[in-house]
Formats: sequence, C-alpha cells, structure tokens
Amino acid sequence: MNVAIGTDGAASNNDLDLLGETRTAALLAKAVAGSATALGAHRALRMATLNGARALGLAPCIGSLEVGKAADITAFDLSGLAQQPVYDPVSQSIYASGRECVRHVWVAGKALLRDGQLTTLDEPALVASARAFGERIAAAR
Repeated sequence: MNVAIGTDGAASNNDLDLLGETRTAALLAKAVAGSATALGAHRALRMATLNGARALGLAPCIGSLEVGKAADITAFDLSGLAQQPVYDPVSQSIYASGRECVRHVWVAGKALLRDGQLTTLDEPALVASARAFGERIAAAR
C-alpha cells in the first residue's frame, strides 16, 4: 500500500505547509505506535515526495531525482541555531526545521524561489489578493 503525505487546502489548516505535515505525521506515528522508530525522517520524506507522486499517478514524472523526470529540488538552510548540531540533514529538515529554512526551490529545473524570494510571482499582489478574498469571506458570514 502506498502511503503519502500531502496538504489538501488552506481551508483545512490555513498553512499548506508540507514540511509541517510531514513532521506531524512522523511524530503522530511515534505516539500511536509507542516507538521512537515507528516512522523515521527518511521514510517520512519519501512519503512526502516519491509516495506523494505515486498517489497522484505522477511517479514517472516527479517525486525523485532521476534522468527524464522534472528537476524539482528544494534547498534548506540548516545553519541556524535551532538546527544545530546537524548529524543527519534529513532528520534536521523534518524535525528541527520549518518552511522559513527553505532558501531555494526549483520546479522542472526553473527557479521559483531564490534566497527566500519568489522569482515568478508578485508577493505584494498575492498578499493583497488573499486579504481581499478574506474580506469577501468575512462579509458573507
């Protein structure tokens, strides 16, 4: 059975934070199983990447770094105090990091986030649009 981790929309938890959902899944598995090894960081990362691609029927195209697949890569900055010491970068990324540690993102080889800044979208326009929609939703209550 393929078990994947994902986010389903802002209406559920407001943040669409896949890294946070991966951390939550790993910690909940440990609590439910009563074992610190129930779902390790490496397995949790696989559930959020390759298993997520499989769940969407996109494993031939995405989910892992292989020749012929889209070059989707995320680079984390693990130099912060909260991430020290770094014994295992995957474990630190899952358990001790948040989306604020994401520095670069490439999708299909195209840089979408560089040094923490969006490269293809207008962030102030996105914030304004989100606020406008929030006001519309609040007014409809």
